[in-house]
Parts: sequence; structure tokens; C-alpha cells
Amino acid sequence: MTHRAQRVLVTGATSGIGSACARAFHRAGWQVVVTGRRQERLDDLRAELGCSTLCFDVRDFAATEAALADQGVFDVVLNNAGLSRGLEPIWQGSLDDWNEMLDTNVKGLLHVTRVLLPGMVEAGFGHVINIGSIAGHEAYPNGAVYCASKHAVLAITQSMRKDTCGTGVKVSTVDPGLVHTEFSLVRFHGDQERADSTYDGMTPLRGEDVAATVLWVAEAPAHVNVAEVLLLPNDQASAGIVARKGK
Repeated sequence: MTHRAQRVLVTGATSGIGSACARAFHRAGWQVVVTGRRQERLDDLRAELGCSTLCFDVRDFAATEAALADQGVFDVVLNNAGLSRGLEPIWQGSLDDWNEMLDTNVKGLLHVTRVLLPGMVEAGFGHVINIGSIAGHEAYPNGAVYCASKHAVLAITQSMRKDTCGTGVKVSTVDPGLVHTEFSLVRFHGDQERADSTYDGMTPLRGEDVAATVLWVAEAPAHVNVAEVLLLPNDQASAGIVARKGK
């Protein structure tokens, strides 16, 4: 008897945690479909992994629906697409930054889930894994809107798990602390020096660390649901407590 390869969709796969997850699932023998907004990076992933690619913006529901409607049922949907913009007191925040974070981190996750979850429920199997953040567990200064978006991800995940209980669909969240990716470079609008200072004197997680955890969650036995994972580097105890050498 032959077994079909399991299929995973990874959103926001053109960098960081997303691309690391795509590679981890590929190495584990999964059929991988990746999404993102940067076609050239998707092309690079396809050349490297032989995966399928879909270029669209999760903020746009019509584009999301058009791209995903004929994809069938995935064994795992990994809602990874997300970003942070800015790090300043709320009265100095940029409206454009706020809208980009909320539209991507919250509405983008909802768009993908709304398109794909009905098929999973009807089929009686599947697993939605959302990439959250320590910022979804505790707010920190100057991060009001990003923290709000990740608190929303945690609330959506917990509610979705209750909605799908008994359907055969699992729902999980993996919530990292400091991870050395393009995250800080995006947050600081390309300011490399400021981005690098985020990790001064400490050893952050790598995208590969998060990917290994996501794969472990995805490959748990069918009767096991790893509901929430808070994943921190050893140098970090909370959103605001980070051990830095020389500090």
C-alpha cells in the first residue's frame, strides 16, 4: 500500500522563518507549496526545492481566494506571513505602519484561513499552525500595535481550536522570541545598524530553530495536538528581559 505525501502550505516563505520552514518540510518529504509577494525569491525557492509557488499578497482577499481556491485540502496550513513596522511610543506611530501590520498579521491570516479551513473541516483532517510571537503573550513599550496584532493571533488561534474541536482539524501556534531574520530590518525600514543592535551581546534563535519546532508540531501523532509553543533563546526570559554580554 502506498501513502500519499503530505502537503503543506507556507505563507510568507520568501525569507526568514517561512523559508526555513519550507526547507524543513521539504527535507522531511512533504509536498511544499509556498506563497509570498516577491516572485524572484519564490523562483529561487522553486529552483532549490522543486516546490510549487504562488505569488500574491495575503492582505488582498480576492487575490488570496483566487490563488488558493483550487489548491484542494492541505494537511498543514502554516500562517507565517507577518511583519513589524516601527518601534516608537504610540503617539508617534505611523498610520501606514499600523495598517500594514494589522492587515498582514491579522487580516492576512484570516483571509488564508477563511479560504482553506472549510475544505479541511469537510474532509475531517488538517492542521492550521499560526506563527505568533512572545509579543502575543506580553506587551512591551513602543510596540503597541505589533503586540496587539500578535495578541489577536493568539486569540484567533484559541478560538479556532474551540470552533474546530471534534472536526478532526488541529489548530496550533508557535510563538518565538528574538529570531535573527529580516524581521528587525523590516521593522526599522532598512536601517541595518539599528536592526543589528537588536541582537547585540546575545544569541538569538535562528529561523531553522523555529522551523524544527513547527515540523515537530506538524508531525505529532494524529491524536496529539501541540496547542501552543513559546520558543525563546536561552538569553531571553521575557519580552523585556534579555541577557546581553557586556551589558
